[in-house]
Amino acid sequence: MLDKLKTARRRLDTHEAAAFGPSIDVVKMAAVLISASIIVAALYLGRDVLLPLAVAFLIGFALNPLVSWLGNRGLPRILNVILVMTLVLAVLGGLGLLITQQARSLSAQLPFYQTTIRDKLGDLREMMQGPGIFDGAMRTVDAVQEEVKVEDATEVGPPPQKVELYVPPQSPFKTAIEWLTPAIEPLTTLGIIFVFVFLALLDRRDLRDRLLRLLGGNLHRSTAAIEEAGARISRYLLMQLLVNVTYGIPMAIGLWFIGVPGAIMWGTLAAVMRFIPYLGPALSAVFPIALAFAVDPGWNMVLLTVALIVFLELVSNNIVEPLLYGTSTGLSALSLIAAATFWTLLWGPVGLILSTPLTVCLLVLGRNIPQMQFLVTLLGSSPALDLPTRIYQRLIADDPEEAVEISNEAIEETSLIDYYDEVGLEVLRQASADYSRNSTAEYRLRIANGMDDLLDELREDYPAAPEAAIGPRVVCIGGKWEIDAVSSEMLAHALSTEGIRAEFRGASSIGLRKVAKLDLAEVDTLCISYFSDAPDVPARQICRRIRQNWPNVRIVLALWNCPEHLTVKDAHQMLGADALVTSVHEAVARIRRLLKPVEAQAEVLAAAPENDEERIRLLHETHLLDGHVREDLDLLAKRAADVFKVGFAVISAIDRDKEFIVGQSKDLPGVRTKDGTDMIVMRRDDAVCNHVVSTGEVLVVEDTQRDPMFAEHPAVELWNTRFYAGAPLKLPDGHVLGALCLLDNEPHELTEKETQLLETLAADVVAVITGEEADEVKLEDEKEPASATVGQMVPD
Repeated sequence: MLDKLKTARRRLDTHEAAAFGPSIDVVKMAAVLISASIIVAALYLGRDVLLPLAVAFLIGFALNPLVSWLGNRGLPRILNVILVMTLVLAVLGGLGLLITQQARSLSAQLPFYQTTIRDKLGDLREMMQGPGIFDGAMRTVDAVQEEVKVEDATEVGPPPQKVELYVPPQSPFKTAIEWLTPAIEPLTTLGIIFVFVFLALLDRRDLRDRLLRLLGGNLHRSTAAIEEAGARISRYLLMQLLVNVTYGIPMAIGLWFIGVPGAIMWGTLAAVMRFIPYLGPALSAVFPIALAFAVDPGWNMVLLTVALIVFLELVSNNIVEPLLYGTSTGLSALSLIAAATFWTLLWGPVGLILSTPLTVCLLVLGRNIPQMQFLVTLLGSSPALDLPTRIYQRLIADDPEEAVEISNEAIEETSLIDYYDEVGLEVLRQASADYSRNSTAEYRLRIANGMDDLLDELREDYPAAPEAAIGPRVVCIGGKWEIDAVSSEMLAHALSTEGIRAEFRGASSIGLRKVAKLDLAEVDTLCISYFSDAPDVPARQICRRIRQNWPNVRIVLALWNCPEHLTVKDAHQMLGADALVTSVHEAVARIRRLLKPVEAQAEVLAAAPENDEERIRLLHETHLLDGHVREDLDLLAKRAADVFKVGFAVISAIDRDKEFIVGQSKDLPGVRTKDGTDMIVMRRDDAVCNHVVSTGEVLVVEDTQRDPMFAEHPAVELWNTRFYAGAPLKLPDGHVLGALCLLDNEPHELTEKETQLLETLAADVVAVITGEEADEVKLEDEKEPASATVGQMVPD
């Protein structure tokens, strides 16, 4: 009885949740709309206070890099702020004087242009007064108007009397007040902005701390938000200034050559007006065109001025701005227009100027505050859907043509194998996940037909390499169902483009009862694909049946959703296969290694760089191998291991035929030198870092077990590592002495920013080796504290 009551209660709770769920969503939506309305109203009503603050902080963002640069030279901050503000005022005053002189000269010449203006207007009037198709109609309208005037005159009576008003003269004081009153408000606003800018630059650290306190929550996330907002806004303002200068200077020079008076003034005006989005360039173009119309009796100067402005606009919009801006703001074009409209309605013309920086701040909040991530979708320039989801949606929408177009664009940016690994397989994963949950029979059919069309187009656009017509045969087969077959078709295509003789057989070819009917007599390798996350049992059974019928055929299992327990080193042996792969990259490399072992082994050996002899001479000149900076390098290795949270880090130097570990974060096994330096030494050909020296670029191996080139590498087996990342120790002239390496016994991924950080740490290592002082590292003052800190933070 109690169980029945509990069951009934659960059903009632479920029913209540289903009934009240929509109403709760409506309440949340209403709360969001009310909050947004209150915020917009506050922005509008408080514009008199908020506008000067926003302008001041915007100017502060632009001037802070210069203040910081002076501070790095050892000057007090208050002196830096005073110098920068004085410099800005001097520049603005100089430009003001120059523009004033040009304007005064131009105003003195304007009376002489009246004749030219009258003549041109007369010419235009004569052109417009020629006979036209509406002349008869216009004459009729004029006649009717004259008749009406006559009738009105006869009915009104006597003409009106002339009345003259007497206005007493004002005193000079009242006249001055009338002139000064309109200027008091803008002058006051400018004064407030000046004070805010000065205080913002002077108390930047305190303001940052207060903002961090207001943001609250995760200090790392708040710091990242402030840094990102500052970097994006500063870069935007700097790029905007460069764009405007590269527009204004050619404008002034071009107008001077054309002969338009006040060329410097118009060039300066063009540069300043471009700070106003959309409207500024058009407004700044009106004045020089109108002046050219007034100065030149002919039309050459007008046409040349218009041509110059159009040319500069095309160059600026299509070359200079894309080159300098890039993704400095991260805002989409549509969001920029919407933001300009919104802020202009709230704050007028100044809001138009501030629209981009303010919207950048909103975008940064969306990136770093989970509750506001919708702002990234609304405002960001990055696609709302990732690449696999976009293609999958096109297939659902029965639009394979656009899916093919998107796929070709992705392949052009990377490669076919990268596309299959990062996009193609992910599309199949989404289709597999939706197979029994969301999709209907119609959608499943669309996806199947769309994938057929997509792969047919890709095979036509990226045909097999000529050498794929000969050599050992590889057959790719789907394990259980259609998605397995599609993944096998992708793999066969990828293998053929890499020069491997591969063919695809559909899902109907495999199965326990059909194994004996497979024609594998002349097949060297059979690759079986599974998308299931539990492929152990069917894969083991299929492998056993194939072994019974074709014992000489090598079997490769492609487990695209490989479970964790099958990622260990010898998992393929437990399933009865010769190899196990989890990606298209790995599959191509493994199968090539099976078919062409000699060539694959040669790829493991890194070629020496062309300047190797010179590089070795420079290595010996640093005396690095005598161990005189060993303690400093050990500290840097510990710092790298701590920063990236890896098991250990080493610093290596590559000599003519040996690798020396000149710095390490902890004790490691290996053969050591006998000269007292106590360095681990190994053959150069056995060193992973030799590949870094060979290419001079960062090398990242996220999982050595999944990379055939390094899976059985001597250094990897010696230290039992599954992750490797090495950055070159590059001298200023480009020679590479060795590498700073991160290693761990678990797989890792490095983001682009983390890769750049690793290169920065490698530069610090080079600074220590060469005896130069690095900006970011001061080891002499922190040896003991750094060692203690690392020891406390890094787990055993």
